[in-house]
Amino acid sequence: MPIYVYWGEDDFAMEKAIVVLRDRVLDPQWISFNYTAFPPDGDDAVIQALNQAMTPTFGAGGRLVWLINTSVCQHCPENVLAELGRSLPVIPENSFLLLTNRNKPDERLKSTKLLKQFATEFKEFPLIPPWKTELLVQSVNQAAQTLGVKLTAKTAELLAESVGNDTRLLYNEMEKLRLYAQGSNKPLDVDIVSKLVRNTTQNSLQLAAAIRTGDTAKALITLADLINAAEPGLRIVATLIGQFRTWLWVKIMMESGERNQQAIAQAADIGNPKRIYFLQQEIRLLSLEQLISCLPLLLELEVSLKQGASEMSALQTKVIELCQICRASSQ
Repeated sequence: MPIYVYWGEDDFAMEKAIVVLRDRVLDPQWISFNYTAFPPDGDDAVIQALNQAMTPTFGAGGRLVWLINTSVCQHCPENVLAELGRSLPVIPENSFLLLTNRNKPDERLKSTKLLKQFATEFKEFPLIPPWKTELLVQSVNQAAQTLGVKLTAKTAELLAESVGNDTRLLYNEMEKLRLYAQGSNKPLDVDIVSKLVRNTTQNSLQLAAAIRTGDTAKALITLADLINAAEPGLRIVATLIGQFRTWLWVKIMMESGERNQQAIAQAADIGNPKRIYFLQQEIRLLSLEQLISCLPLLLELEVSLKQGASEMSALQTKVIELCQICRASSQ
C-alpha cells in the first residue's frame, strides 16, 4: 500500500526522506494539482487528507498527500478511526499518503496498528545518543561518502565531536568541506577540518567529564557555554543521564568481578568493546555508591525541566550537587 509513516527527532534526516519520496512520486509539471499538505491544526485534517488521497490524479505522475505532525498515532477519535479503516485498504496505487510526527507512535492504539498493517514504510528517524561516539563517527563517514568528501579516521572523529548528533549541522559542515576540497583526491587532515568546521568547544559529554572529576568551576563554565550555544536543557540532561548510566553499568560489572570486555560492553549497551578500557579508567576513582547517587538527581532535574522550572537555575543547582557527590572521591 502507498502509505508512509515517518517519525523521530532527527528532523533533517526525515526532511531528506520526504524530499526523496516527493521527487519520486510527483511529476514537476503537475505538483500544484497532485500535492497537498495538511497542517496539524485542522480539526478534520485526517479525514480531508484521506478524501484527497482517494481523488484520482491529474495529468502525469502520482499524488502525494502529507499529514504534517499528525497526532493520529497518539490520539485517534472513533470517527477518524472508522474513516481510516474504510480508506486505507482502497487508496489508489498511484496515490501516496504520508504521515509524520516527532513522537513515537503509540503501539497500543488501533489507529497505529491499522497504519502498520497497510504501510509500505513505517520508519523512525532517531537522533543518535551523543554518548554513542562510534555511531556518531559512522554517521560522519556515511555523510562523507554521500557527498564525496574524503576523511581520515582522525578527521571523522573530530567532526563527530564537533557536530554531535546534529545531522543538519553535519551536512552543512560537510558541504563546506566538499567545496574546499573540490578537485583534490587527498583526505582532509585535522588541521584543515579544525579551521573550517564550526568550533563547538564544549559539549554535554565534556560537562559530564567535568562533573565526574568534581570540578565545579569547569562544569559551570561548560554549562554556560552550552546554554549560550542554544543547546536545549533537556538534551543536556539526556546526555548526562545516558553517560552516567553507562558509567554505572561498567562499574557494576567491574564490582561483580567481570573482566571480559565483550560482556561488559553488552551489559552497558556499548557497540565498541574497545571503549571499555577507557571507561574503566574514567570511573576508577568513583565508587559504585557515588554513581548510584547521581542518577536520582539527574532524573529530578529532568522532571523539573519538563514541569517548566527555570532552565539555567535548575541546571546550575543540580550540576553543583553532582560535582559535590563526585568530588568526595578525590578528598
